[in-house]
Amino acid sequence: MITGILPLQNVLGEIDWNVILMITGTMVIVDFFIDSKMPNRLADILLDKAPNVMWVTILMSIFAGVISAFIDNVATVLMVAPVALSVCRKLKINPVPMVLSIAVSSNLQGAATLVGDTTSIMLGAYAHMDFMDFFWMDGRPGIFFAVELGALGTVVVMYFLFRKMRQPVSADEMTEVTTRVPGIVLILLVVSLMAASFVKNKPEVTNGLICCAYAVFCMIYDFFHTQSPSGASRALKSIDLQTVILLAALFVVIGGLKSTGIIEDLAGMIAGIGGNNLFLLYTVIVWGSVAISAFIDNIPYVATMLPVVQGIASMMGISPYLLYFGLLSGATLGGNLTPVGASANIAALGILFKDGHDVSMKEFFRIGVPMTLTAVTIGYLFIWFVWS
Repeated sequence: MITGILPLQNVLGEIDWNVILMITGTMVIVDFFIDSKMPNRLADILLDKAPNVMWVTILMSIFAGVISAFIDNVATVLMVAPVALSVCRKLKINPVPMVLSIAVSSNLQGAATLVGDTTSIMLGAYAHMDFMDFFWMDGRPGIFFAVELGALGTVVVMYFLFRKMRQPVSADEMTEVTTRVPGIVLILLVVSLMAASFVKNKPEVTNGLICCAYAVFCMIYDFFHTQSPSGASRALKSIDLQTVILLAALFVVIGGLKSTGIIEDLAGMIAGIGGNNLFLLYTVIVWGSVAISAFIDNIPYVATMLPVVQGIASMMGISPYLLYFGLLSGATLGGNLTPVGASANIAALGILFKDGHDVSMKEFFRIGVPMTLTAVTIGYLFIWFVWS
């Protein structure tokens, strides 16, 4: 802004307010969902159904993945990991494998739906994709099925990794849910976003306004239910301002990159690596994204690469969706290769550290690397055969 690369009058227009509103509203709703104790109750049900520790770990990971398909990955870890710690204390076992599996599974499922991860929201906004496009688009199955097939592959990996954890388990008692309203609101939110996807010529901030409207409803309900503003105050404080400000500033930076032509130059460089070979180009984007996202947060990376991928597709005269889906799967799933590759991993390690468990790189790699490589490979092949 100071250098004049981006004129001041264009700054607000470069920020994707739909993304900002969606993230903000969802964070508030998730805070009420956590406070309702519903995640704990669901975990108790899983514990009651599992025959041994191995299956508790697998089911808890699947449970986290299902939630993460519709809720931010970090929020999912914050909901499920404390429950896993409680379960492990009851069973007197090391919680590190279970908590790490939960974190990795939550990251793997983030790209499954439009609302599952910030990167998915960004792709939906950039490519004008609606909720249902992640499931079925242009007569073909969407990225949801690539992610879910990859997730099924990780179940086999977990079965092998935890095959010796055969201690029997059972639930002593079920957690009492304080209110079911936040859980119902989350279901209604998903249904509303799906319904909005069928509306043509809607305002660009429609999904964001829907999320914020449900967030306001939760605050109003909590105020009348508890006769206190403390719940609303707590929920507002739960908003991750660092992420919101990062995204807003990042949109401005990307606007500057576009205006100077740097994006086009980068697109030309990547297109040069792949040449006219679409499979080679697709492979470079997927596995290059995995490698980069292992060390760099995937939000700024995806924000930078979306216009690059669009530029490459335009230069080659092809539909961009093969490369869009390859970018999203590689960048979202690749963060699981290292502890610092995804915010959910950092959150999980922080929870374990507070509980007295300092996780080594070797411990993380033992779980993160095979699950990530399995999920990415399956998704990589599926997307290519369906969308090439």
